Amino acid sequence: MRNVYLVTAFFVVLALSVLGLRGSLFTRPPLDVFPEWAFPGMRHQSKLKHQATSKFFADGRADRPLPAGVVASSYGPAGQPLRNDEVLYTGKDASGAFVATIPASLTVDRQFLSRGQQSYTIYCAPCHGALGDGQGITKQYGMGATPTYHDDRLRQIADGDLYNTITNGKNNMLSYADKLTPEERWAVVAYVRALQRAQTGSVADVPEVNKAELGLK
Repeated sequence: MRNVYLVTAFFVVLALSVLGLRGSLFTRPPLDVFPEWAFPGMRHQSKLKHQATSKFFADGRADRPLPAGVVASSYGPAGQPLRNDEVLYTGKDASGAFVATIPASLTVDRQFLSRGQQSYTIYCAPCHGALGDGQGITKQYGMGATPTYHDDRLRQIADGDLYNTITNGKNNMLSYADKLTPEERWAVVAYVRALQRAQTGSVADVPEVNKAELGLK
């Protein structure tokens, strides 16, 4: 029985030593459960906080100017400031409605579509499929709710709405605003439209100069 009392007293003293007395004021820091000598970097990490000073830099500032090539503030969710083209960054006009077409400030050409194809292949095709039919590789692993771009609803949807989905995500799809710049998101929209158009193409759409090389008349 004596041993039980001793063990209990030991744990009481240990608990008070580690946790301290609640409601009391201390003039010294509490006992560090993870001492630096035993667990280097666990508690006191080497870092500089906002607006702190630093002896490392000649000007004494911890906050450093942005280096060349950093990502602009527009690269991210549409809620960020410093935007001078709401249509480009949000996909909406002044009334808050989704714009029907890609912003006029962007030039939709072969290079723009190639840029969209590259981004689509990396970020979209795993779920939506290379053809935009929702038959991506994720379907083999149980994701069965990926829509096809070739139904009437998504054919008729505004370009701004597609852009908004890429920017902010929808349902199980997360936002890609941290991976694609606004211009790259619009390029993906343009490529999705190209995939949709390709599914409804006919011989009449082939230019006369290209029909011969395809064996068409």
